[in-house]
Amino acid sequence: MPDTVELNVLLDRHPRRPESLLQVLREVQEVHNHIPPGIDAAIAEALGVPLARVRGVAGFYSFLSLEPLGRYRVLFSDNITDRMLGSREMMQALCGKLWLEPGKVSEDGLVSVATTSCTGMCDQGPALLVNGRAITRVTHQRINEIGELIRAGTPLTEWPAGFFRVDDHIRRRDLLLESDRMTGAALTAALERGPDAVIAELEASGLRGRGGAGFPTARKWAACRAAAGDERYVVCNADEGEPGTFKDRVLLASYADLVFEGMTVAALAIGARQGFLYLRGEYRYLLDALEDTLRQRRAAGLLGQGILGRAGFDFDIVIHLGAGAYVCGEESALIESLEGKRGIPRNRPPFPVTHGYRQRPTVVDNVETLCAAALIAMRGGAGYRAIGTPKSAGTKLLSVSGDCARPGIYEYPFGVSVRQVLNDCGASDALAVQISGPSGVCIGDAEFDRRIGFEDLATAGAFMVFDSSRDMFEVARNFVQFFAHESCGFCTPCRVGTSMQNALMDKIAHGMGTRHDLEELAKLDRVLQGASHCGLGHSACNPVLDTVKRFRPAYERRLQSLYFRPAFDLDGALAEARRMTGRDDAGAHIRGES
Repeated sequence: MPDTVELNVLLDRHPRRPESLLQVLREVQEVHNHIPPGIDAAIAEALGVPLARVRGVAGFYSFLSLEPLGRYRVLFSDNITDRMLGSREMMQALCGKLWLEPGKVSEDGLVSVATTSCTGMCDQGPALLVNGRAITRVTHQRINEIGELIRAGTPLTEWPAGFFRVDDHIRRRDLLLESDRMTGAALTAALERGPDAVIAELEASGLRGRGGAGFPTARKWAACRAAAGDERYVVCNADEGEPGTFKDRVLLASYADLVFEGMTVAALAIGARQGFLYLRGEYRYLLDALEDTLRQRRAAGLLGQGILGRAGFDFDIVIHLGAGAYVCGEESALIESLEGKRGIPRNRPPFPVTHGYRQRPTVVDNVETLCAAALIAMRGGAGYRAIGTPKSAGTKLLSVSGDCARPGIYEYPFGVSVRQVLNDCGASDALAVQISGPSGVCIGDAEFDRRIGFEDLATAGAFMVFDSSRDMFEVARNFVQFFAHESCGFCTPCRVGTSMQNALMDKIAHGMGTRHDLEELAKLDRVLQGASHCGLGHSACNPVLDTVKRFRPAYERRLQSLYFRPAFDLDGALAEARRMTGRDDAGAHIRGES
């Protein structure tokens, strides 16, 4: 067990209460590369929680482990765009160099190599994580260097800095990305307007949530402000785990001040004193820079007590780091995680605006939404409303990746056509585009004149391009594997249904499928839609249904038979019974045949 003094130093960095559990476990994991025996009991006692809860949380998040994983834990991004760039071959090459089987720990305890769902580096893959640090643009040469560094036991701090370079790749700027980002300007304007007027400007702007659902932001803030109680919270959802999405990564890297400004404007509008930035674990490398920005804002009087000299306007922000759980992108699961629990979505209603963090009124908004809210507070809602379409005001950031010459971030007014985006990013041979990640919609070339907007193609931001060389069955299969892996396991329909879907896709991939299996996949969708606890289960069949609809030949060429023929003839097996009883009428046959 680790030294008691060492553990106490770690615990002292957090409030000694149950909400700190995930953060404490994450820091223990960083130090020891797992949760060592005995420390779970010490943490349980220090935070006043049952030991079962500590172990349950440690077992829920993929980046935590109660078992040793080696001094170096290497996780290759298994997103479809990384696979297209050769991530699987890279992983096999590294395992070969280290004489190691994927998913196992080396006999000397030095290293383990496995996969993770998506690192948010789709524009500069293949990517991998080493002890939580992202390495981009992986090549065979780089794999050889990584293998040598691991075998030599070289600390990560001494690895080449170029390994860890992450670029923004901003390809097109518009209203948000061209903003001057004058620190404090939006907050000053919001204070002059007052809380009610800020919400009124949001209403006039037509701003809708940029996380995908598109709920009107003004309505959410007004509901939270009107909710009973005098303790409210602002939460920034920076857990963009949807494969193919990386816009929030760029905003946090280069526009962090605007993000925090938007959170503080929200606090003014709803009357909150505490905020949280929930940062996905894959973006751990951004943590120090974000903390520096918070310190600068406190020094400038933009956070803390009496913000900008306004007595009674007290608000501060804490960064909470996730630990590898896609489901925590759902707002109620995120709140559970903030409270130091397993990230299992809550039953709704009640909704977070009345019963959120610690059952208090809480606004949960996406990173991009809060940036837009800061701009509206500074410039007013009318100008924002004049951009976009009648039902989709303003601009949208798209994370473009896949088969294109210029992957990266593109900002457009709502209403831009898919074809225009493809032209701008250099996708000259596009066969399909996956809009809004696996949970979104896959469209073919006949639909490229459709438009990005809540009226047509609503999206959280992912825009994945596949050219004519790609097998759309394998694309869908990757997404199916993703959902099966990321199901939180809370509800039976999702836990079992996503596994069954995965098994059916594997059956088809191995040449054992029939048209009956395609029918079974459609039945699974009806079950998952009607009985799943949250949106993950509701959308888990989308990739299969869309690709079967638009790219059916990719499935049919794998089928052993278009028609289902049972291997066992049950009716024939009953022939002896019919002979012995002297019956041969329709009722004596399984299919009613004579």
